[in-house]
Amino acid sequence: MGGMVVIVLAIIVFALFIVFVSYFKIWIRATAAGAHVSVVSLVGMSLRKVPPAVIVDSRIMAIKAGLSAITTDDLEAHYMAGGNVYNVVRALIAADKASIALVFQKAAAIDLAGRNVLEAVQTSVNPKVIDCPDPTKGKSTVDAVAKDGIQVKAKARVTVRANIERLIGGATEETIIARVGEGIVTTIGSSITHKTVLENPDSISKKVLEKGLDSGTAFEILSIDIADIDIGENIGAKLQADQAEADKRKAQAEAEKRRAMAVAEEQEMRARVQEMHAKVVEAEAQIPQAISESFRSGNLGIMDYYRMNNIMSDTDMRNSIAGKKSDGKESPETL
Repeated sequence: MGGMVVIVLAIIVFALFIVFVSYFKIWIRATAAGAHVSVVSLVGMSLRKVPPAVIVDSRIMAIKAGLSAITTDDLEAHYMAGGNVYNVVRALIAADKASIALVFQKAAAIDLAGRNVLEAVQTSVNPKVIDCPDPTKGKSTVDAVAKDGIQVKAKARVTVRANIERLIGGATEETIIARVGEGIVTTIGSSITHKTVLENPDSISKKVLEKGLDSGTAFEILSIDIADIDIGENIGAKLQADQAEADKRKAQAEAEKRRAMAVAEEQEMRARVQEMHAKVVEAEAQIPQAISESFRSGNLGIMDYYRMNNIMSDTDMRNSIAGKKSDGKESPETL
């Protein structure tokens, strides 16, 4: 029985020795740096699937930088939440050296929100320059048209500084670029002539800055500089030419419509002439029938008929002498 106890104790001692050897380097490194971490804590980290080296090295960095308030529990919790422990600690160190008020909870929240907290702190110390528009998006200039119809192409460089307090929930660089671009378009569009913009490009910067474009963003705009300005197309003249061409096509369409109506009316009048001519022919065809009916009814005698023929012959003769037919039209001989 005593032998079994000795064996069990030997196994336990051996296991503890293996554990101690496994974590000895990390433990001795932490102890030597003044960032004491117990072996039990190191084992617990491994059981919680947290790499002890990451936590210990991060705590050593914090202790050496004078940030003793950061505990291993804070670092573990942030790692298990999916955060970047190294980045957060380095950001806290940079903020402390730059006298920027930033606590671990705030830095961890910024990191978990998907923002690069270290880059934000660096931008607070060393402002960055943003191109407007972003050349990687395809456009190289912001195009706008002055009131005289001339297109002006501008390129701006915006100097911004990260605002740590507004970093959570604040708009990103894309919003800054969009707002600055909108301000440039508005300023150029309100200019009387393009010459005014070319003479005073700084007026664009002043008017855009007055709009407070960094409101609600994670940045503070320090300056807006017009890096390049150029003349584009004469949009006003082009629009006038297009309008004139449209008016021309409209007038041509109206003229074609009137011509078609005139042709239709002419055809209608010809049809009516033919209809009237047919009625005349029909009426002339009824004359012999009327004469016959007059003979039968006694309203017309044979002498009356001859007298009428003589009058008609005499009329035809006079018309021939006058150069006209009996129907009042000119004869072919006189044409």
